Amino acid sequence: MNALSRREEETLLKKTKEHALKECDPLVREFAQCAEGRTFSVAWECRTKYQAVQDCMLQYTGPEAMSTVRAEYLRLRNEQQQNTTGNPA
Repeated sequence: MNALSRREEETLLKKTKEHALKECDPLVREFAQCAEGRTFSVAWECRTKYQAVQDCMLQYTGPEAMSTVRAEYLRLRNEQQQNTTGNPA
């Protein structure tokens, strides 16, 4: 089977976002420092830092990256099923 269940898809997305946040942590921290103590002005004062966080996150959670993550997950799942059942694909 080469499709993901809704639960598998949600789990992959959650884990991928966690990984992205770890990888983008320095940029997230910069944005958080910029936003600290601001209300309305955060929209224009921290715009470039926010965009940097978004660009970084997109590297890990964008369509191409998620396709790669899904393909790897399916490969590992199929490999595990083959090892469990002992049947070659």
